[in-house]
Amino acid sequence: MAVVAATALATPLLLGAAPYHGPSHGHGHSKPGAGHGKSPSKEAVKLSRELVKKASARDAYRHLQEFQAIADSADGHRAAGSLGHDASAAYVYRKLQRAGYQVSYQTFRFPYTETLAEKLAVVSPTPRQVTITAMTYTPSTPVGGLTAGLVNVPVDDTSGCEASDYASANFTGKIALIKRGGCPFADKQAAAAEAGAAGAVIYNNTEGLLSGTLGDAAAGRIPTGGISQAEGEQLAADLAAGEVTVSFEVRQLQEVRTTRNVVAETRGGKAANTVVLGAHLDSVTDGPGINDNGSGSAGLLEVALEFAKSKSKPANKVRFAWWSAEENGLLGSEAYVAGLSEKQRQQIKLYLNFDMIASPNGVQFVYDGDDSDGVGAGPGPEGSAQLERDINKFLDSKGKKHEGTDFTGRSDYGPFIEIGIPSGGTFTGAEGIKTEAQAKVYGGQAGVAYDACYHAACDDLSNISMRHFDVNIDVIANAVGTYAHDLRSLTRPVKPVPSTGTPGSGGGLHDGHGHEVTE
Repeated sequence: MAVVAATALATPLLLGAAPYHGPSHGHGHSKPGAGHGKSPSKEAVKLSRELVKKASARDAYRHLQEFQAIADSADGHRAAGSLGHDASAAYVYRKLQRAGYQVSYQTFRFPYTETLAEKLAVVSPTPRQVTITAMTYTPSTPVGGLTAGLVNVPVDDTSGCEASDYASANFTGKIALIKRGGCPFADKQAAAAEAGAAGAVIYNNTEGLLSGTLGDAAAGRIPTGGISQAEGEQLAADLAAGEVTVSFEVRQLQEVRTTRNVVAETRGGKAANTVVLGAHLDSVTDGPGINDNGSGSAGLLEVALEFAKSKSKPANKVRFAWWSAEENGLLGSEAYVAGLSEKQRQQIKLYLNFDMIASPNGVQFVYDGDDSDGVGAGPGPEGSAQLERDINKFLDSKGKKHEGTDFTGRSDYGPFIEIGIPSGGTFTGAEGIKTEAQAKVYGGQAGVAYDACYHAACDDLSNISMRHFDVNIDVIANAVGTYAHDLRSLTRPVKPVPSTGTPGSGGGLHDGHGHEVTE
């Protein structure tokens, strides 16, 4: 516990300390884009080039090593509400404070969850183990679980969503097998509960594991877990051949805890033109979260530190945020946005999010702000298309391939979108499966998850692609350098151009906090 103990002991002192008045980043009275009397475009180009050159994956990796050491001494994770996250937040706070930023904590209470057991096994006719993931906010089975018959819910476009879906069989005391799609998981398990089911197993309708949420603790009616499409279809085939008995156990600790966001901003730059960049700092309880999302957190921190060293006097205020409780449902960014006054909301001109930027079998995804790919959710608020274009233009200038991913709002940019703030960012993939076409473009292995250690104990220092890490740190550096001085690109028209990759792939299954709520 040495690493955590030393860091956590410092936390109360940091919380009570007066803001550190280190090197100023300007005087806060320049006109937007004015660059203190210099050409905003020239200042932007100069600073972005400097930051891209100096901010490196090699240096950011040192922050990942710190996060790993913290997790190693704190029950193997850095989840919100845990000592591991408190120590991670204190580490980031100290680095930024020493660099001269105005740093603060934003403390809030939230429903902490920690999975204690998640097991599913076929008892008869042919015993076998089935991988299952407890859904967030699921009620718990008794210790040791339940042994009961499995019953298949008929498959249609809204499987398990309506009472009529349960009319064809007796579900009382049984475990309902339900295909994903058509309505939120909470609705499916609630309908199964009304039919008398003792538990629900929901299987995916696409490749990959299913990690879901019931939305909140009040929605939970019966123990519920998610399994893969292949496992679900096999169980359905077994049921078509005869009766199936399973052993089913999901148990989850749920209690209210306190956690905090870390927010740092330049002391200068015009507040009316505030630029915000963020990444979630918390992990799941199953592992140290080095790619998800130590990578985005470390990359953002390294760029912020290099920005401070540059002594640049930005025309616009730049704010960096490390969100907590993202894995519990974007709670940190939601708390932040909810605390903004109307004036403060209007001052934020853009938000960029960086979540999982070093996936070992990754793809370079850029959020599809203009919906040019026509996949899933529609476009983001006005200005989001320009943010996507600017990132793509930078990647093109470096000869880096990229493609769109659905702009679902299922990561920490979601709360910003909801209040009309232009948003965007990058992502290298989670539990989605890499296609043959993507493997040809980006390398890696087709038919395998972008991050096979997603939400698992193996998401450690060995689970990082330094190549992807470096590319995305450059994206962050270029964005900071550019928007610190020049926001004019946000008003330049965009001609929508569909992705040259496989549009929308990789983003549909990942919502940033890794827990889907619906189809």
